Formats: sequence, C-alpha cells, structure tokens
Amino acid sequence: MSEITSPKKLGMGALFQNRVIRTILFSVFFLQIGIWVRNYSILLYVIEKTNENPIAVSLISVAEFAPIFLFSFIGGTFADRWRPKRTMVWCDLLSAVSVFMVLITLFFGDWKIIFFATLVSSILSQFSQPAGMKLFKLHVPAELVQMGMSMYQTVFALFMILGPILGTFVFQRFGILAAVGIMGVAFLVSAAILLMLPPDPEPAKEKPKTTLMEEMKEGFRYVLNSKALTLLGACFAAAGLAIGLTQPLGVFLITERLGLPKEELQWLMAAFGIGMILGGGITIAISKKVMPQMLLAIGMAASAIGMVGMGLSTELWLTLAAQFFAGLFMPCIHIGINTMILQNTEESFIGRVNGILNPLFMGAMVITMSASGVLKKNLSIVYLYEISAILLVIGVLVLVPIMKKSSVKRELKQGM
Repeated sequence: MSEITSPKKLGMGALFQNRVIRTILFSVFFLQIGIWVRNYSILLYVIEKTNENPIAVSLISVAEFAPIFLFSFIGGTFADRWRPKRTMVWCDLLSAVSVFMVLITLFFGDWKIIFFATLVSSILSQFSQPAGMKLFKLHVPAELVQMGMSMYQTVFALFMILGPILGTFVFQRFGILAAVGIMGVAFLVSAAILLMLPPDPEPAKEKPKTTLMEEMKEGFRYVLNSKALTLLGACFAAAGLAIGLTQPLGVFLITERLGLPKEELQWLMAAFGIGMILGGGITIAISKKVMPQMLLAIGMAASAIGMVGMGLSTELWLTLAAQFFAGLFMPCIHIGINTMILQNTEESFIGRVNGILNPLFMGAMVITMSASGVLKKNLSIVYLYEISAILLVIGVLVLVPIMKKSSVKRELKQGM
C-alpha cells in the first residue's frame, strides 16, 4: 500500500517519515560509497599497472557506461514486469557476489579481472534503477515525489565531492584488495537495507501479452512523432559525444596540463560537486520562470565554456574554477531534460521514452569514450576539450526550433 501523507505535511519531516523514501535514500548512500570506491580505486590501480596508458584508462569508462547503452531499455522493460523490491535486492546481491569473485581472482594475481567488477555492477544497475522509480510511483504520494527526487539527486551531488576523496583515500591507504572488499560490503549493506521496503504488491490480473520488440517499436514511433522529443534526442546525442570525449581524460588534465600527481584528480570532482549543490538551489528557484528547453540550453552552453576553460588552463585554480562553473549549471541540464520528457510524454510512454533517449546519450558517449584513448595519443588534450565544447554548442543549436514552445501536445496528437 502507498504511504499516504496529509497534504498539510509537505516539509522535510513528512519526507523522511515516508518509509520508501527513507529506505531508498539510505540504500543509495551505501551504493554511492561502493560505486565511488570502485571508480577511483580501479582508475588509480589501472593507471599504476599500465603506466598511465590512455587506452586502458578509457576502457574503465567503457566498462562502466557501455552497459547503460546496451541494457537501459531492456532493464526498464523488465523492471515494469518484475516485482521492484525483489529486483533491487537481487541486483545488489549479485553485484556483491561478482565483486567478491573479482576479489578472489585478484588475490591470485590476475589484475585485468578488475574491469569485470565495473561491468557487472553497471549492467545490474540498469535493472535496479527503473525498479526504484517504480517503487516511487507505487508508494510515494504525488506531493512528495519531487522533493524526494531532489533529495535523491542531492545524495549524488554530495558524493561528487566526497566520493573521489573517499576512493583515493581507500586505495592509497589500504590498497586495491581492501577497496574491492569495501565495494562488496557496501552492496551487501544496500541489499539488507532494501529488505525494509514494503512488500511488493500482488501482480494485477494478467494483461494481453506483447513482445519486447512490439513495445520497442511503439516507443520509437512515439518519439519520432514528437518534434520536441526528436530534437531532444539529437541534443542528447551531441551531449553524449561531447561528454564521452573528455570523460576518461580528466586525469591527464592533472598530470599533463597541470604537471601534478594523478591523485589530485579528486579536487576536480570536488569542485564540480560543490558547483552542483549550489547550482541545484539556484535552478530550483528559477525553474518556474524559465522554460525547460531554455534551462537545458543554458546548462549546455555553460558546460561548453567550462570545457574551453579546462582545456586551455595550465593553472590549478583556473581549472578548478572552470570545473566549478560547469558544475554550477549542471542542474539546469538535469532539470531541463527531466521536465521536457515529463511535459512532452504521456504517462504510459515515460519508461520507453527514457529507455530510448538514455541509450542514445550513452551510445554516443561510449563511441567517443572508446575513441578518446586513441585520439589522445594523436591529438593534444587541448584540441579534444575544444572539440567537446563545439559538440555542446551544436546540441544547443539543435534546440533552437523549440526554444519558444511551451508544449507540444498538439504535435503529439497530430502525429499519433
């Protein structure tokens, strides 16, 4: 049953009185510990083992993000069919099992298996994340959903600051074996916390069965018949190409452009996270007055400026300032995208629209991630960051045809 909260109680107290929100936030906290220890420990370990080989470094990001491209739509579809609590618990348990298998293999000396830990947990997250969204719909009153999602994003922003510091500290102080062990324990703790969720509801009466392919075709037709969603997809692709190009290269900004130890990468992430937290409050304050496509364009333009600054900078303070500036406007991108999808998508298609647009973004990102190591060997890192900025500007230009439109419901009706 849903936890009903009185309309009069819409503050933070009511938010944390809701069992589902409280449990999911607590679970996400431990998941983020495991994920950030994983990301930074593996990054520093691979850099150490390969003597800063850019191709090996880029493969870490491919292992993390390629499953999002390959499994996002499938995971969302199955999350709608399976019981959400059971799905989330099993995904965390299987992630923990895979991590402990990696730990055993590492103990016997094969370090390349470390990529497997990232790959498996990333695949499983494509099933657990949409299941979590389904739990929000089932158990959280409509008045608390937006506040709950804001808190959810705040946890992510907090770990943008704390995560790199934590991951770097664990690896430097305790080594890769301890780091992998902490990952596994974090996933187990998350699974245990999720057991406190309300029981999954009994399945409804059996509906007419449709194949996965039929549902996919229906979703694609829906997106193609909406001008706003089609242009948003093109914008996603441009942004994915831009972000994927520079995602694995942050460590080289530190070591090559700034001439500092690789461990200083954590401060770049911290600057970005601080910007995100501050920018979140500003964006929420102005979002009612600014159309979502304008918010998205502002965020992407600011990211382009940040990319230019980071690529050209040879001073730590300037690089940190550029990273902070990009982080400050990042919530504009998140809120703009989510609001555009919600405003221009019927409820019955939201899952499939997300399942189409997210792989489009991730697919583009994986393409340039895979190429970034080779490009880094042949081009200056300055050029790569400037190319990324140009791609972001292209994404902004794609939005121009719908910049003044507040709704596209008429287009949907005409196209369907």
